[in-house]
Amino acid sequence: MQQLTLSGHSPADQSLAGTADELYRMIQETNAAVKAHTAWVAPLRYQLGQVVIGQQHLLERLLVGLLSGGHLLLEGLPGLAKTLAVKSLARAVQTDFRRIQFTPDMLPADIIGTEIFNPRQTTFEVKKGPIFASLLLADEINRAPAKVQSALLEAMQEKQVTIGAHTFPLPELFLVLATQNPIEQEGTYPLPEAQIDRFMLKVVVGYPNRAEERRILDSFDSADSEKPVIPVVSPAEILAARAVVNRIYMDEKIKEYIVSLIFATREPEAFRLDLGEYIETGASPRATLSLKTVSRCLAFLAGRGYVTPDDVKSAAGDVLRHRLRLSYEAEAEGIGSEDIIRKILDTIPVP
Repeated sequence: MQQLTLSGHSPADQSLAGTADELYRMIQETNAAVKAHTAWVAPLRYQLGQVVIGQQHLLERLLVGLLSGGHLLLEGLPGLAKTLAVKSLARAVQTDFRRIQFTPDMLPADIIGTEIFNPRQTTFEVKKGPIFASLLLADEINRAPAKVQSALLEAMQEKQVTIGAHTFPLPELFLVLATQNPIEQEGTYPLPEAQIDRFMLKVVVGYPNRAEERRILDSFDSADSEKPVIPVVSPAEILAARAVVNRIYMDEKIKEYIVSLIFATREPEAFRLDLGEYIETGASPRATLSLKTVSRCLAFLAGRGYVTPDDVKSAAGDVLRHRLRLSYEAEAEGIGSEDIIRKILDTIPVP
């Protein structure tokens, strides 16, 4: 029996047209959902911008951390508003905030808590540490020894803490924002590779420009002139926005582009990149997932329900810079991870 077709098109053409229509409707629905859940983004940016002058890249990455639930490693010199930005974010989000100043004499119990003996009840009671907060600022994380740094590993990956024989869940919004000084190495301990990889982004915080420096000079007239931050969003709204972020459309070509970027760090010769002697170990699968998630977050912040190649390229630097272990040859020639990432982005064809 001859199969009927519409408007002279074959069944295959009709199927493709139907798929395209469904895809278009899905993207339109996602666009509407993004628009409905981004009402708090502009007010939050404004509130943070009133307190932290300049540092737009840092503030955007803090929003990415909120939307993705991924942890951030902030690297910069003292006095660049890293701590101020995190404190202001906690106030604007209406959530609990704890700050831990890492020192060489710290113990894991200082972070996660411990069991204390109660002589009246003749039992041990759990006293929870400061890690039980939605936003945790780990200030100068590289000043603590390895066993203290490793106390964060379970919390960062599994969002739970084990104290003695008891395991406790952490808040759903749990986010670690760690800072470190890139030049002061005396009395510091390099972060273990396993912990570095658990940070979704490593954000390098630089100096403000001349105009921003002048604004900072004019805005601070006394030591106590820190401006108040008005709460503009609740944790529930952020969690609802995360669900929308996970629905943002990513085309198959962009997924292949992400995989190519990651594999270029592991097998540069396959992409005709002369980088083999400079890279000891490439990016992990966790980097692949992070690049996908951060790209979707950037699309959300731009008010789009779909990811573009520019979102991926914008995310690549912060996602990859701490996940590449460079060889001695790279250090000897003054080649850093930024140079390698830039060359990869310039070489891999953009879809």
